Amino acid sequence: MTSSSASGTLCFVESPVQLLNVLEWTHHTATTASVVVLSPNDPMTRGQLRRMAELAREEGHSVRWEEARGGPTAPLRTVRGLTGQLRKAHRIVIGDPFSRYVQLLLTITRAKDLVVVDDGTATMEFVSQLADGERLVRWHRRGGRPRPMDLAFAPVSSSARRRLTPRPNGRRTVSVFTSMPVERAPEGVTLETNAYAWTRERFGPPRLTRGADLVGTSLVETGVVDLDRYLVAVRDLATAHGATRYFAHRRESADKLHRLVAKTGLEVVRPDLPLELIARRGPVGRTILSFPSTVVHTLPIALAGTGVNVAVCEIDPAWLRQGVSEHAQGFLAGIAGSARGARGTVAE
Repeated sequence: MTSSSASGTLCFVESPVQLLNVLEWTHHTATTASVVVLSPNDPMTRGQLRRMAELAREEGHSVRWEEARGGPTAPLRTVRGLTGQLRKAHRIVIGDPFSRYVQLLLTITRAKDLVVVDDGTATMEFVSQLADGERLVRWHRRGGRPRPMDLAFAPVSSSARRRLTPRPNGRRTVSVFTSMPVERAPEGVTLETNAYAWTRERFGPPRLTRGADLVGTSLVETGVVDLDRYLVAVRDLATAHGATRYFAHRRESADKLHRLVAKTGLEVVRPDLPLELIARRGPVGRTILSFPSTVVHTLPIALAGTGVNVAVCEIDPAWLRQGVSEHAQGFLAGIAGSARGARGTVAE
């Protein structure tokens, strides 16, 4: 890695997956970076982030942990503390262009090189919205009425969107580092492939078990899927495929998981790292079942050559909660369809 670039490359992450993909990007580009963790309050996310921060330090990166949501004065204190670094950085790397925190920080930077690393399926939505000149809105909120906070923050969001738009003659370059199936790139945006090379070199190959593993989703927590319908679907899938373990999403509530154990008898596993690393480390089932999410695209890449089959389980429209937008339904179907088209595997 080129240590001379550390002071010039500043990365902002808010989730373990974002930090994983910063490590993939730095490995891909042979770059050493300064990483700023804008820590959330969720205990499971914080725990995974701390483990990922340890790995980042082992790879030679500096890591600055910010209690960015630790009280009403935390945002202002965080922004003030980062202003100097933001104005000196030549390159900014972000994992979530939809984050209000990140959008606010983008209005301060003078960097001419912006990189968006994978934040999972949200990357697909970001690229699509940027290409169509639309405002940046998370997929499960798109199609609904803007909330008062959305309207109040609109000027900052618009400014950040302009920052994420390339300018001619190299005055501002924008690239997206992704493993997602992006159909078209916005004009002037460079797409780079995330092949999970660092993950495959650092972990595994895993020992395979005879059974199947099921990957949890936070679609109930985001208000998209009905809880009772979800529990029945998990029970039926586990029975049909002989699944014995359930890898919980870091945002799944304890109450929901208690009900899931009672309903299905599955062993719930709370991973301490992103699932791509957990699966590479093993042991892992020969079949991994997942609802439409990031992992139906990333796990087949991370586990290539290991003999693990990743199957996508489609979301029945009957499971959706009342009021879920048509766009959200279409987005979930698109994830399942693109994964099935790329990998040819679907769980019934």
